[in-house]
Amino acid sequence: MEILYSPHHAKHATTLRLPGYPLPYFEIPARAEAIVQAIRKAGLGKLDEPRDFGMAPITDVHAPDFIRYLQTAYQSSRPFFEGTKPAIADTFNGRGWRHKPTGWPGQLGYYSFDVAAAILEGTWEAAYWSAQCAVTAADRVRSGSRFAYALCRPPGHHAARDQHGGFCYLNNAAIAATALRRSTGQRVAILDIDYHHGNGTQEIFYADPDVLFCSLHASPDAEYPFFWGGKEERGEGEAIGCNRNWPLPHSVSENDYLTALGEAVAVIREFKPGFLVLSAGFDFMESDPVPLNGGSFRVGPSGLDSVARIIAGLSLPTVIIQEGGYDVERLGLYVARLLTGLIRHT
Repeated sequence: MEILYSPHHAKHATTLRLPGYPLPYFEIPARAEAIVQAIRKAGLGKLDEPRDFGMAPITDVHAPDFIRYLQTAYQSSRPFFEGTKPAIADTFNGRGWRHKPTGWPGQLGYYSFDVAAAILEGTWEAAYWSAQCAVTAADRVRSGSRFAYALCRPPGHHAARDQHGGFCYLNNAAIAATALRRSTGQRVAILDIDYHHGNGTQEIFYADPDVLFCSLHASPDAEYPFFWGGKEERGEGEAIGCNRNWPLPHSVSENDYLTALGEAVAVIREFKPGFLVLSAGFDFMESDPVPLNGGSFRVGPSGLDSVARIIAGLSLPTVIIQEGGYDVERLGLYVARLLTGLIRHT
């Protein structure tokens, strides 16, 4: 198993409760370190630092003005935020907006869609190297590896072309998929198993007939991100049918979850992609603290073996991108169990 990890993630030091955010900030550096320890203990392979592919893979996905904003937001916002407090919006860009602000208070709300992705001093550096982990993993798979796991922190699947939110800044899965598509000319499928819908990934590829996006997630009627993820969202133009969502009810059983996963895998098989990008969020596990109202899916540790078996059955070169998962005590064990299962079922 190829494993990519960058210590730069720790620069995104989200260890304090953020102003305006109603819950503890679950996306913390300890998540990545717990995964590192579990991977080493499981003997899954050595952790390699990513190669620096530069800005091109990022600009292939994200808007130039959005990238400039992420690069400069912290320093440029210091007149508005005392000391080292994170930059966070209090006014958001809603439907019917007509003006694109040039000032920083307005830009924070223009380029973000919630309070869960504040900008800290090291956010850009961490996000940049998280994306390089994804690109390097894609390059390893393109070069012949069966699996490559990118320990991406911060995660990425909520980030759109020009907006950040949901702990996400750059869309690592979209960056990896685009790199594979452009370097090989082959179709790519993205399977998102995070508890929350990958709204950013969906929107990036919504009109692209060469990238299939399949997502299993909690119903947006009850769970973040609320405004995306319905079954009726199937793509547009030539890409109708290339976006498939499986919104699931709170507390769905393990058997029902695995049935939905099997349906998604059947759609991927029919698409005939050359590569798979797996957005692996482990907040769908029953112990995760993030789902609202105690509504996590009822998938236990042994269920990960079935998840791995079903996905490995596609027999596709696979890039695994770390997304959510906030039960820090068990997160590393979950990651190691899925990776071990993928290898075993190959």
